[in-house]
Amino acid sequence: MKMVRLFFLLVLSTTLLTVTTAGNNTFPPTTTSNDTDFIRTSCQTTLYPQICFTSLSGYSSAVQQNPGRLARVAIGVTLSKANHMAKYLSNISRDADYASSPRVAAALHDCHSVLGDAVDEIRDSLRQMRRLSGSGESLRFQLSNVQTWMSAALTNEDTCTDGFEDIPDDSGVKADVGGRTVKVKEVTSNALALVNSYANTVQTP
Repeated sequence: MKMVRLFFLLVLSTTLLTVTTAGNNTFPPTTTSNDTDFIRTSCQTTLYPQICFTSLSGYSSAVQQNPGRLARVAIGVTLSKANHMAKYLSNISRDADYASSPRVAAALHDCHSVLGDAVDEIRDSLRQMRRLSGSGESLRFQLSNVQTWMSAALTNEDTCTDGFEDIPDDSGVKADVGGRTVKVKEVTSNALALVNSYANTVQTP
């Protein structure tokens, strides 16, 4: 009889635990949901909202509905992608030195050079975002530096693809570099849009 009672109590306890756990799973953490919704809404101000949300939603707990943090994270993501692209260009431009098309090699070297400039400008932007201080006109001035650098980075990325316009694409290099650079341009554009949105929230006397 005791064994039957113990078995019954064990089954009852397990059932209650299962029900309780299932009940808890039906209520996701409110903060995480709100933070993610904030990023989704903020990304609607960009040219590429889906790319914006996909690339930034994983940082929702760090952003916590703060437009300044969101802009900073977006610049950090952009820097990572631009760095990766610059390294890729460095590798294939060395190979192009031995290729049969001097024009392709020249375009790759030029692209690598301007992408390097873009990386420096994005890095300067991130450094400034990490050092933001003050309020009003002072903060707006600091953000204007970020806006200038991010705009310059976007221009340099455009210059990279412009260099391939009149080059035949027999080797597929033009399409490859163009496609990869477009992805960097998209996140750069999004980051700049989020900086602009943040700057618009700064109150001036």
